[in-house]
Parts: sequence; structure tokens; C-alpha cells
Amino acid sequence: MTQHKHVGSSLDDLLEADGTLEQVEAEALKRVIVWQIQQAMGQTGVNKSQLAQKMHTSRTVVNRLLDEKDTGVTITTLVKAGRALGMTWTLQAGEDNGSPRAA
Repeated sequence: MTQHKHVGSSLDDLLEADGTLEQVEAEALKRVIVWQIQQAMGQTGVNKSQLAQKMHTSRTVVNRLLDEKDTGVTITTLVKAGRALGMTWTLQAGEDNGSPRAA
């Protein structure tokens, strides 16, 4: 049996060539954040309106926070949501598979 090596570029290479890599990565990260917030909301029994009250903000801000496509959420908004739900955020950075991308 012969082993077939991967031929062609990676998905990251394709997205980078297309100019959409950063947006796709941002949306993937936002989906994780939204999922975590929704889990915490479910566990604490907090709905969107209650979350907005606890965050001292509007329901519109909460809707944007929970919109997976809206990647423009601020760190301040994340901190407020976390505190309102009894969560803390941990950010960890690392190398991108040891291969820096060309700018």
C-alpha cells in the first residue's frame, strides 16, 4: 500500500490568497466566545435583557456580543459580560505552527 502525501496548498493558504484568512479566523474565535457566553447564560438562567441590565448596557450591545459574525466586540464588553455571568476570560497566544506568515 502506498502512502499519498498531501498535494497542493492548505486551506489557510487559500484563504490568505483570497484575503479572507483573518476574517475567517476572527469569526471562528467569535463563535467560541458566543458559545461560552450562551453556556454561562443557560447555567445562570440569565436572558439577554437581564444580561444587558447586569452589564449596564443596552440589549443592542448584547445582541452584537452574541452575533457570531460581528467580530468588532471590545475587550471591555467581554469583561462586562464575563463579570455579569461570573466568568473570567483567559487569553493565550502562541506561535502559528512555528511558521510566520509573510506580510
